[in-house]
Parts: sequence; C-alpha cells; structure tokens
Amino acid sequence: MSPYHHGALRSALIDAGVVLAGEGGPDRVVLREVARAAGVSHSAAYRHFADREALLAEVSRHARAELAAEMRDRIGRTDDPRGRLHAVGTAYIDFALTRTGLFRTAFGNRTATAPAAPDEPADDPHRILGQVLDEALAAGLMDPELRPGADIAAWSAVHGLAALLLDGSLPTSHREIDAAVSQVLGLVNRGLLHDGP
Repeated sequence: MSPYHHGALRSALIDAGVVLAGEGGPDRVVLREVARAAGVSHSAAYRHFADREALLAEVSRHARAELAAEMRDRIGRTDDPRGRLHAVGTAYIDFALTRTGLFRTAFGNRTATAPAAPDEPADDPHRILGQVLDEALAAGLMDPELRPGADIAAWSAVHGLAALLLDGSLPTSHREIDAAVSQVLGLVNRGLLHDGP
C-alpha cells in the first residue's frame, strides 16, 4: 500500500482496513495494524477513529458497498425481474465465496446486519434487494401482501446458504455449489414471484 497523501489519512486508514479485512475478515481490522499498513503512528489513527469499533464500522460499510457494486453490475445485465432477483442472490453467494474476508466483515457486526434505514446510502445491499423486489411488485409479478418482509425472507435464505457453504457441512465442489445455489434461489423466486399479472 502506498503512503497516504497529506489530508487523506482517514481514507488511507479505511483503505488499509479494507485490505486487511479482505485478507482475514473483521478480526484483522485492528487500529495498530491498520496504522502500520498506512505508514502512520498508532496515535495518528486515533485522531480519526475513537476506537476499533468505529474503524470496523467504516470498513464494514465499504465492504457492503463493494458487494452492492457487484449486485448492481449483475442486475444491470437483465431487465427481467426474475433474472434481477436471481442476480442479486448469485452476486451475494459469489461475493461470500470469493471475497470471504470482506463478506465476513460486511456482515460481522450488529450494525452491519440491520436492515437499511431510510437514510442508508443507495449502495447498501439490503436496499438493492428491496428495489428489485419493488420492481417485481410494480411489474405485477408479486402479490402485494407478500411484499412486506419479502426482503428479510429472501435475504435469510441466501445468507443462510452462504453461511452453510462457508462454515457448514454442505458439499463444496463447483457442481454441488451451483446446484445448491440454483435450488435455493429457485425456491426464493418461486415463493415470492408468480408468472405475470
């Protein structure tokens, strides 16, 4: 990592935290290590973050923004509401499996796992899922009574699969992972959406 430019220490500390999180998850995001990676003293880091939890919250937000960017990229490839819902799920699972440290950091604390507040940035993954579900509702593919809580149901199914693939006893060959993802996302899609208006 290159040394920070004067006046950009906060960003340099966050960037260093994101790199460390990518290497080893939230446990690697320690103020002393982040300061060392940014090339500054430990005390300099405290001028920008009161404690490790404050830094971890910011790194967690950046990790969620990276997942959100992947989701937006995937849903941008189709106009079909079913395909967009599927794309959100596959982006989530792929991020968990390929960028595990950031995934664990993104959702490794209580504030990270709470649903998006109305003022949450548009790059929040929960908000993106909600937008995709709202689009399906507007297209007449979802019964209005299913929309309240649909984001929590879909999120729980996909996050549960991600957790089982990472830490559980599910098989982990590419073929078996693809089959599990297809099955779970198919169930979510069929459970929430119908064929048309």
